[in-house]
Amino acid sequence: MPEQHASVTIQAPVEQVYTLFTHFDDFPKFMHFVKEVTYYDEQRSHWVVHVLNDHEWDAVNEDWIPNQQIGWRSTRGLQNTGKVKFRTISPQQTIVDVYLHYVPPTGPLGVLGDSLGGNTYFARILQEDLNHFAAMVEQAPVGALDPMSSHYLFHKESAVMRGETTERQKAMMASDPRMSNEALAERNARVEHEAAARREAQQSREQEFLQRREQRRRAEQEQRKLMEREQARRLQEQRERAAALAQAAVQYDPHPIHDTIGGRNASLDRTAFGDQDSRRPRHPKHEEDPMTARDPHFLEKSKVTVRLDEEEMKQQSPWRSSIRGRLSESKQDSEQKE
Repeated sequence: MPEQHASVTIQAPVEQVYTLFTHFDDFPKFMHFVKEVTYYDEQRSHWVVHVLNDHEWDAVNEDWIPNQQIGWRSTRGLQNTGKVKFRTISPQQTIVDVYLHYVPPTGPLGVLGDSLGGNTYFARILQEDLNHFAAMVEQAPVGALDPMSSHYLFHKESAVMRGETTERQKAMMASDPRMSNEALAERNARVEHEAAARREAQQSREQEFLQRREQRRRAEQEQRKLMEREQARRLQEQRERAAALAQAAVQYDPHPIHDTIGGRNASLDRTAFGDQDSRRPRHPKHEEDPMTARDPHFLEKSKVTVRLDEEEMKQQSPWRSSIRGRLSESKQDSEQKE
């Protein structure tokens, strides 16, 4: 017995999907290949489906689990059994899996179906009608449990609109209060009103989206302009600093002594160290002798009697004393006695 499988994900809670699927008699209103589903009672139904030809059977419900599974088996006509399973993947998403086992018809029709790839064709139309069911559910109002509330009913590809339903299906719909002229007129008015409200809401969302996109575009432009101005300002500052440095280089010629680090005149201004490189004050006449920077000896007048007079000592370079040496105290005393 060949098996066919079809699956679809529906954007609706599992309770709503399960309840809408149980309305078998509404299938011809939105499915393409189901031409009739009529009830004998709450457990038995009669089906007519067009697959290369019309096939019909009586079915009885089996293995029904609320919000989880629907099952059936045929009792007369085309031999088949099936199950529909409902799986929740999120509060607003449901996966529907249909598993169908059937025995192909015998005789020339069965041979023709096998030669034309009947199994592949049947799998394709099963998936198409399951997709029609998903569209019907998603175009129904939120929480709706009656297929007649869906905007997808009576679309141009449905069996009802194509005029392919059986006489029994037409009689059943004629006796249905939901299919009366007044009920259909009220439904059409409601559907038009809901469709207009939906279009208005969609236009409002699109307008808000365009406004947000325009605001983002303007904000990006303002940010880009600010960055360009900041970049131009920094570039102008760099150019001004470079020009100032170039002008200073032109106006000022560095001194070979004054502008050296730790040079001979390091105590002067514009040098790196200033007076920090010396612990003693410079000798007044250090410029007269390049080897004279500071007096290497501290002459304490209270202890040492200098042979030269004070005026001569001031004029004499300390370099002379450091090279020739100083007189000893005995020689100085003898010189003074003489």
